[in-house]
Amino acid sequence: MKEETFFSTTAADDRVESVSEFTRRVKTLLESGIGLAWVRGEVSNVRAQGSGHVYFSLKDAGAQVSAVLFRGDALRQTVKLRDGLQVVVLGEVSVYEARGQYQLIVRAIVEDGVGKLQREFEALKARLAAEGLFAPEKKREIPAMPATVGFVTSPTGAAVQDFVRILVRRGWRGRVVVLPAKVQGEGAAAELAAMLALAQELGIFDLLVIGRGGGSMEDLWAFNEEVLVRAVAACAVPVISAVGHEIDFTLCDFAADVRAETPSAAAELISSKFVACAERVTRAGEAMTEALERAASGARERLDHARSRLRLLSPAAQVEQGFLRLDDLSNRLAAALRDSTRMRRQELNEVRAALARVSPEFRVQTESHRLLALWKRLQAASPASVLNRGFVIMRDAAGRPVARRAGVKAGQKLAAEFADGTVPVRAE
Repeated sequence: MKEETFFSTTAADDRVESVSEFTRRVKTLLESGIGLAWVRGEVSNVRAQGSGHVYFSLKDAGAQVSAVLFRGDALRQTVKLRDGLQVVVLGEVSVYEARGQYQLIVRAIVEDGVGKLQREFEALKARLAAEGLFAPEKKREIPAMPATVGFVTSPTGAAVQDFVRILVRRGWRGRVVVLPAKVQGEGAAAELAAMLALAQELGIFDLLVIGRGGGSMEDLWAFNEEVLVRAVAACAVPVISAVGHEIDFTLCDFAADVRAETPSAAAELISSKFVACAERVTRAGEAMTEALERAASGARERLDHARSRLRLLSPAAQVEQGFLRLDDLSNRLAAALRDSTRMRRQELNEVRAALARVSPEFRVQTESHRLLALWKRLQAASPASVLNRGFVIMRDAAGRPVARRAGVKAGQKLAAEFADGTVPVRAE
């Protein structure tokens, strides 16, 4: 008889796990057992999401692993991922529980072959970040208007000249103290850290700036050494890191309270609030001057008005006004008298003319003129006037005028009267 084996689950139910529980236990084991690791491989299947996360695969000849670079880490990378790129990544293993798939959570990427310094940089950065040395909550606000600023740098470098020139050009009124230290080479990090300690002991600084001009990664390496990075992070005075150029990043940039792209940018940052306040003071002064001028102008106008009223109400002004009124009334009275006299004279002339028209003398003169005119007309029509015009009056023997030819007989004696005498004639 074949022997069969049966497994009972009733006694072992407490050891049975759901898929989620099992996957979660695997995730815990992987994450706690492996931790951070450097992995070399070739990038493939790069997918950049709208969220800013970047998904890709890391492979070599024998295997491949899924990897993800979250948005915050992606923004800090200087290496642009592309298919076929050989890289070395720093990451930690995790499990995506929804698919039961393990993947590599990438924190830093360097191109394979960048060198030992870059790997040391990324490793130290990851270790210090894990300690919370770069945590945002540890950052302090930079004083808005620091009175005394210490600049930890080489006193002979161009960074100091640029830093001071910017402050002078912007009219900053604070004090700058240069704390001299080596900025590259052996022992530079220790000197820089010692200057930070000295600045804290002096207790006169409101703000510290640590930095230098640009250079290669080897030139800037002092600002990546752990002793200096920890000194910057632990400094009791707010610190601005201004190392290199805009594209240069050092661990001091992450440890400091604020990173400035260059020493000149640090000078602009320090003086920005002062410049803004100076502009506000200038505008306030101009506004105050305008307000004072308006107030003074208004006061002058009111004073002039009060003086005018006081002048009008003073006894001298009253007397002057009285004289003015008296002169005005005198002029009006003289004008009224002149008008009245003129009107009376005109009425008198009209009455005289009327009397002259009805007086006997006027009538005699008028009739004399009319009689003279009649006499002149009579004279013009008299025989003498006719004779003077060349006419002749024929008269008969009795002296009567002969008016018709029919009244003249042949042989009749007549007399022709001229203007200057009479000539006897006889009709034939």
